[in-house]
Formats: sequence, C-alpha cells, structure tokens
Amino acid sequence: MLSPCLEPDPRQAAVRLSLQGITKSYGTVRVLHGIDLEVHEGRMLALLGENGAGKSTLSAIIAGLTAPDAGRMLWEGAAYVPHCPADAMAAGIGLIHQEMRLLPDLSIAENVFVGRLPMRGGRIDRDSMNRRASAQLLRLGLDVSPTRKVRGLSVAAQQQVEIAKALTLRARLLILDEPTAALGLAETERLFEQVRRLKQEGFSFLYVSHRLEEIAQIADGIAVLRDGQLVATHDTAQVPVPVLLREMVGRSIDRIFPERRVPGTAEVLRVEGLTSAAGAFRDVDFTVHSGEVFGIAGIVGAGRTELVRAIAGADPVASGTITLDGRRLRTGHPDDAIRAGIVLVPEDRKGQGVVLDHSITDNLALGNMDRLARAGWLSPRRAREFAAGLVRRLGVKGRPEQTAGSLSGGNQQKLVIARWVARSPRVFILDEPTRGIDMGARAAIYDVIAALAAEGMAVIVVSSDLEEVLGLAHRVMVLARGRQMGVLDRSEASNIRVMELATA
Repeated sequence: MLSPCLEPDPRQAAVRLSLQGITKSYGTVRVLHGIDLEVHEGRMLALLGENGAGKSTLSAIIAGLTAPDAGRMLWEGAAYVPHCPADAMAAGIGLIHQEMRLLPDLSIAENVFVGRLPMRGGRIDRDSMNRRASAQLLRLGLDVSPTRKVRGLSVAAQQQVEIAKALTLRARLLILDEPTAALGLAETERLFEQVRRLKQEGFSFLYVSHRLEEIAQIADGIAVLRDGQLVATHDTAQVPVPVLLREMVGRSIDRIFPERRVPGTAEVLRVEGLTSAAGAFRDVDFTVHSGEVFGIAGIVGAGRTELVRAIAGADPVASGTITLDGRRLRTGHPDDAIRAGIVLVPEDRKGQGVVLDHSITDNLALGNMDRLARAGWLSPRRAREFAAGLVRRLGVKGRPEQTAGSLSGGNQQKLVIARWVARSPRVFILDEPTRGIDMGARAAIYDVIAALAAEGMAVIVVSSDLEEVLGLAHRVMVLARGRQMGVLDRSEASNIRVMELATA
C-alpha cells in the first residue's frame, strides 16, 4: 500500500492487473509457486510453458474459476477477489477457453449472448441479438447466419464464435487460451487485426499459445512458466525461439522437425476423382507412397478435414475411388477402412479421439476389440498388458488405470495414435496432430510421425500450421474451396507458394 505522502508511480497507473505471490496446490501437488506478474493497459503479455506448467491454472484463477491458496490480485489498483466467472466478467475480464464450451443446440447468436440476452418489452430482442452477433462474426471473417445452430460447425468456426462471444463483452482484459489452435493463416490474421485495434483502444490481453511464431507478431512481452514457477520474463516479444524453448522445457531443443527419410517407391494409396456427397470437395486425385509423409494444406473451409474423413470412411462420397495396395476399397464406413488398414486421428481430440472418463486401458482397447477379445470375452489382464506395452512404446506419461481426461493434451494425442499403431495400418491419417500441444510434446509427436513413416506406412498430415506441414511432409497438396489446386514437391513447397494456391 502506498503512503498518502508518496507520489504514485506513473508507470504503475498503467498496470491493469497485478498478481502477487499467487500460489495454488491440488492435494499434495503444488501447481503454482508464488507467481508475480503484471498485465498493462493496451498491451499483450504472452504466457508460455509446456502442458502442466501452470498456465491454465493461472488463467482460471484470474477468471474466477478457482481461488488461489495464497497471494493477492489487484485489478486497476483495487483488491480483486473473484468468487466465480460472473465476478470476473463484471469486473471486465473475459476468458476464451481452448476447449469450446458452446451449447450445440442453441443458435450462434444465442451462444454469443448466452446469460445476457438483449431484451425488449420483456421479450428477447432477437433482431438486435442476431444483428450484433453477425457484425462480430463478420469482423472475424466468419460469414454464416447467426440463426444457425452451433452443432455441425467446424472446430475453427466454433472457436471464432467463442472469440465473438468474448468481444461482445467489451471486457478490458481478455485471456486468450490457444485462440488460433484451430484457425488457418487467414483466420489468424483477421483475429490479430482485431486484437491490434483493441490494443490501440486500451484493451489488455493475456495470451496463452504454443505457436511461438505468433508471439513475435502480436505480443508486447513474454512470461515463461515451468513446473508452476515463473522462470523468465521479457519486456519484448522479439526473443529467439531457441531461448524460449530452453526456458520452457529446461533444456535445449536442437530441432523440432525430425529428418525426413527418402520414401519408398511402392504406391500404397491412390485417390481418384473423389467427390464429397455433401459438396465439401470434388475431383481430388493423389497418391501416397510407402514411407512418405503427405501433407494437406489450405485455409479453413477448404475441405481438408472432410476429405480425410471420407478416405477413412467417416463421411460419404458421391463419386471417385480409393485404392489401397492395388485393391479398390468400398467407401462409406469406418469399419471397412479400419479393416483394410486406413486409420484416422481426428482433429477434435477430446470430442472424437478419446473417451475422457474411461481409463487408458479402455481407450486403447477401443478399436482393437477384434484382436483382444477371445470368443467374445475381453480379459482385463490381457487388456492391461496390451495397454502397458503401447504406453511404453509411444511414451505416454500415464498409467493404464488412469482416466484419459487426466492426461495432458500431448499425451491424449499419443493415446489416440497408440490405439491405431497397434493395428500396424497401411495408411495413417492425422488431422491437426499438434493442436493445443506445447513445443516439447509437439516435437515428440513429430518423432512419432517420422517413426510411422520409417516403418513403411503411408502417412497423411492435415494441419492449419503451415510450418508444420512444410517441416514434416515430402509433398504437399493444397486445397481451396474444395478444389485441388496442386501437389508440390518438397523443393517447390514454401509458405508463399502454398498460400498463393490456397487463396487462388
């Protein structure tokens, strides 16, 4: 507390949020150790760290989702003790979660204004609600009707609805938890343009991201957490990536992308004239060879996810053929694809990849019952031994009896990969394989992808992270509005060339 005889520090007046000695434990595990941080007016502080470093816990404390065990917070110079998220929202603090928390059977506009629906004459003013929601969506580049239900929207579109929801709050501090994880380059730049405008208006941001290349573009400072401790702060975002990686993981990471081996010449997968029954893509042709990592790039809405879902039998096709090892496959059902040797790691890891409240053993048994069950009976001991072997092989940090929901995002992703590795498939498809995963875990996933290719599998990687596609793939196919724009060899694939095709 300042003495009344002392003049206030003019720099202190610009501090919007001050954290002092914030400490938090769950049981005997301390997840935050005396964190001191300041977020200033009109500035963005990037919060970095591996999964489990304490970023989400710190964000939850600020947003009123949980209370600290010790320490205090000051909001615009006054004591700030939120007891629930409504207290934080009332103060002017909004949190955009990494995991979408939308209500699927309500409209987009209803989700944007849920809990604060505009009223007129004692009734919901739907015209005003739809108009205001539509204006925010258009600012973010999402041209959809505000009356459409959220159910069925892509992950990227749902994320944009979450962002629009927070922007309508007119909060003075926005906590962005991996807001671009499901966005492509064009959508990310639209978001950044909006953030820059809001910063000029005095809005403050706490930005949690694993995409280090974004930090230099948008942040004004960086704070690094490791194992619940604040290990470094920077007054600028222009910090070399190797320095940040070393601070995040406590060791040097010499490389992120593994060396690409020369793929084989044997053709494993051939796709000819494939056209979506829903109109998401049309007349797509490509081949993938043994030991090849084949990348699929394009902006959100290009039809990438719909294409790989069709190849994996999850979505119907109107026409075209899929040939595996010279044999034409029947399309339209995942079981047929799995039995033939085509597997898919979906983009929505929590919604479609794992059963969160089931054990690691149960999750690994799913998709492998035909191999584990004998005469229709599944032996618990056999399932546990099966799971333990895969946990060791993929380096999943967890015990077979643990629930999948207790694992970090990176380990959940390894769990989904492990389930399909057990089948030794011919084609391994990964849609957004590192979405929401920290750099240390991301490097481990990349090593797994390289190992799959080294075993002779044909690997297909879909990613909104262009650097990821270019760093992993031997060839890159670019889609735009459901049309195949070209397939680029490694020597001709570049950020500029891919984006030229993706936006053509």
